[in-house]
Amino acid sequence: MQTKLADFIRHTREGEEAEAILRACVHCGFCTATCPTYQLLGDELDGPRGRIYLIKQVLEGAPVTASTQLHLDRCLTCRNCETTCPSGVRYGRLVDIGRKVVEERVARPLAERIKRKVLIEGLTRKKVFGAALWAGQALRPLLSPTLQDKIPQRQHAGAWPAREHARKMLLLDGCAQPAMAPNINAATARVLDALGVQLVVAPKAGCCGALRHHMNEQEAALDDMRRNIDAWWPHIAATDDAGLTGSAAQLPGHGEAGRAAVEAIIMTASGCGATVKEYGHLLAHDPAYAAKAARISALTRDLSEIMPQFEQELAHLVRNDHAGRVAYHPPCTLQHGQQIRGKVEGVLRAAGIEVVLCADSHMCCGSAGSYSLLQPELSLQLRDRKLENLHATGASAIVSANVGCTAHLQSGTETPVLHWIELIDRALR
Repeated sequence: MQTKLADFIRHTREGEEAEAILRACVHCGFCTATCPTYQLLGDELDGPRGRIYLIKQVLEGAPVTASTQLHLDRCLTCRNCETTCPSGVRYGRLVDIGRKVVEERVARPLAERIKRKVLIEGLTRKKVFGAALWAGQALRPLLSPTLQDKIPQRQHAGAWPAREHARKMLLLDGCAQPAMAPNINAATARVLDALGVQLVVAPKAGCCGALRHHMNEQEAALDDMRRNIDAWWPHIAATDDAGLTGSAAQLPGHGEAGRAAVEAIIMTASGCGATVKEYGHLLAHDPAYAAKAARISALTRDLSEIMPQFEQELAHLVRNDHAGRVAYHPPCTLQHGQQIRGKVEGVLRAAGIEVVLCADSHMCCGSAGSYSLLQPELSLQLRDRKLENLHATGASAIVSANVGCTAHLQSGTETPVLHWIELIDRALR
């Protein structure tokens, strides 16, 4: 696709990146077939190809309207189109750039600005979100059915293992997950403890930055990323305190002087994992953090990437009395964002659990971070479509790999919905 960028973005880092992405697009339209919003609305401008044209026009200096903003807002950033695209167009990155420019040009109504700010500040601050959720759970019977759907039942995490192990991995605790589903990380710690791995949580690490980044506070999102890097770095810094002086050879993991203190940084929420794996790219322009960010991204692994190495040990540790089948919903941030498929199913089967995928398993459930709160009508349509397909499998439980997906799906069904590692935890002898 030929482009002629406007002066305001030409020769900038984001402009050059956007131009390269636009030039890769051959406007074939294959992406529309797998776009959830195009399937629901049938409007070319609510599909990836149409949105790419809108972004192209914006970056070439065309007038920007509230209609442009609406079509970009409706995008889930599920990145299903990236999986489908034969040309390798990095649509997710392009839409982030386009949204940022549009946000600067189109003033949102005051009520909408307030709502978005409350979501950003409330969801990304662990203590604030935890207190608000606790209050909502306490007052749940008094709330409207719509609000009740958004508030998960209170959960208990159980014991965190106290044993020390020679093998250590870092764990991102997250911002919303500890309050919404505290058992996910605790179950992960128990399972890995049984396999001889100790999980370490850096207290000062917080929100991964995904929410701010996708809601167009991208500079603030970079600050979230820098804070996490600072919190994690002592755990992965060279054992002889070699430090960073700019050479990759001096980074942890390179040579005897740079042996890492932890093997990996584990993500139990695939949405966070997709973002942390992008730290190296997003901070590549920052001389103080570029090398560290690249190292962080290189160390980051979704839990499903870690567990396959333990499949043989797992088979000996779990009970073989699992009843019924389980339906697995692969989150978009895992199968499209990180391009990881088949690993969760393999681990569950190694643990003796019968697991199936539903029809159209590649399609989004409608959660998509803050999307379910900002675009509730579209989100609920996608949720109900997904649940219909999941129920058709006859499964007695539904599992996923992202807390947003599990909470969103659970709001529409009586069938238990949980993180897949919780099944493994329950199955331990």
